[in-house]
Amino acid sequence: MSSLPAQAVTADFAVAPQLEPAAMALAAAQGFRSVVNNRPDGEGGPGQPSSQAMRAAAEAAGLVYAFLPVSGGYQSPEEIAQFRQLIDTLPKPMLAFCRSGARSTRLYMQAREL
Repeated sequence: MSSLPAQAVTADFAVAPQLEPAAMALAAAQGFRSVVNNRPDGEGGPGQPSSQAMRAAAEAAGLVYAFLPVSGGYQSPEEIAQFRQLIDTLPKPMLAFCRSGARSTRLYMQAREL
């Protein structure tokens, strides 16, 4: 993987589709300081990396890692508030990922309205 499939939403927040553990070193090399995983473990079947594997790779790369799994179809007010807290407290720039990047983008946009 030579480039991270990240899409900038703002100057300090980007989203990506499902990443592999090896992408954490690339994210750090590209300047990200924290990563949020919004995809529930096992959602994509046995081939999807676990949150535990992603956390280990992120921390090994020097990134702050957060796991906030949410459904693709619905994000509760509580989940949106938790995401807002992550936005407010995690080091920037941040990278969030899910299956396609859309759920993380929706969470971000809703959280910014709080």
